[in-house]
This record gives sequence, structure tokens and C-alpha cells, in this order.
Amino acid sequence: MIESCTTLYPNASTGLRVSEYARENSAPLSEKLVKYHDWVLATQHSAYWTISPLEAQMLIWQARMMNAKRVLEIGTFVGFSVATWCHAVGVDGTVTGLEKSPEWANLSREKLKQYGFDNAEVITGDALESLSKLEPEQPYDIVFIDAQKSEYPDYLQKIIDKSQPGQGKRLLRPGGLIIGDNAMRAALVADASDDNPATKTVPRTTANWDWDSVSRLQEFNKLMCTHARVDAMLLPVFDGLGLGRLRD
Repeated sequence: MIESCTTLYPNASTGLRVSEYARENSAPLSEKLVKYHDWVLATQHSAYWTISPLEAQMLIWQARMMNAKRVLEIGTFVGFSVATWCHAVGVDGTVTGLEKSPEWANLSREKLKQYGFDNAEVITGDALESLSKLEPEQPYDIVFIDAQKSEYPDYLQKIIDKSQPGQGKRLLRPGGLIIGDNAMRAALVADASDDNPATKTVPRTTANWDWDSVSRLQEFNKLMCTHARVDAMLLPVFDGLGLGRLRD
């Protein structure tokens, strides 16, 4: 089609039906992942922070398209997305999660073990500090960012700085993928006018969000697009996915 703007979602109810249709006609999640996601929805006050089943299906598909075996996740929440990557890379792959909250890190470890995802490590601490200390024996294939939105540009720059051509124990391999979740943030990065209902419904400040983060997400998207070593694609799916392929 020639239109850039999707014509599939004339209203919210149709959009939901389209998303459910897409989920039902994509490679299904494993029973373990379905149960894990159900647990998040049933028990977590901030369950909306986790990725959706359809996004999980897409991330698994993407990882397998790349034959990814090593994934780094920045911001694990309660571990469902870590479990998604564990499933994607298989039992011979590894996933490293970085989580600032000791409570969520411990809960992630507990639930990953409970649901049988044994190929993950969750590191507790500030993500930028943890990134500085990481020296993987083999570089990661994918880095998935889903943490503090105000720090997205800093995460991206740190990933690039620690993945220099010829560098030993580099973070991300040549051709590796950087994924920034929530890169559109309720479309606020593109439209903060009164035309966007989110200007009235998204809180100005919460424990993990303030509106200053909109400009930081814009900075992240711009850096992805303009950096000489990143081939970027910003997709208006879910809450926005910023994709960047790292090259040497």
C-alpha cells in the first residue's frame, strides 16, 4: 500500500480485534510463557509495564531470524520478557537481565526458576553501572532496552562505546540488534498537541516516569537515526519499537 499511516485501526475496538487476530495467526507462545504472562497480569499492580503476548511473539521471531543465542535485557521488571528471550534463544543460548530494583530482580529469579527458564542471569543494580562492568566472553546478538526512559540515550551510547571494532569482550557483535521498547511513548514523541488524547491521560509524573522523558526518548530516536554505526528503523507498533543494527 502507498499510505504510510496504517488503515487497519479506524477505532480502538477494531484495533484490538486486529491485534488478537495477528496473535492467533502467529507462531504461538509456549505454555510456560502463557502461564508466566497470566501470572503477571493477575498479581502485578504495574502489569502494563510488561510486554504483550503479541510483542513477545514478534521478539521471538526476530531473534530466531537472526539465529540469536545471546541476549542482554536492560530492565527486567518481573522477568516475563527475559523468559521470552530464553525461549527464543533455546537451552543452548543465554540471557542476561539488568534490573535496578532488588525486589523485582529477586522476583524475576524466583519466577524464571519456577517456570523452568534456567538459561538466564539477572544482575541487580543501576543499569549504566552494570553495563560498564559487563565484559562478556562472547558479544551479545541483541540488546533489548525497556528501562528508565530518561536514560535511553545513555544506554545507547554506552552500548556503542563498549562495542568498538576489534575490541575484546565487546558488548554487541557486528550486525547485532538494539531494540528500544516504548520508543513512541503513547505517541507523545511525535505529537504532544491536544490532538493526542495521551496529553490528558498520561500522568505528568509517576515513580518511574515524568514528561521530561519525552525529550529524552526523542534524543534516543535521533541518536539511533543519525549515528554513523547504526542502521535505524523506528516502527509505530506496540508503544513504538526503535530498532538499530550495529555495524563496524
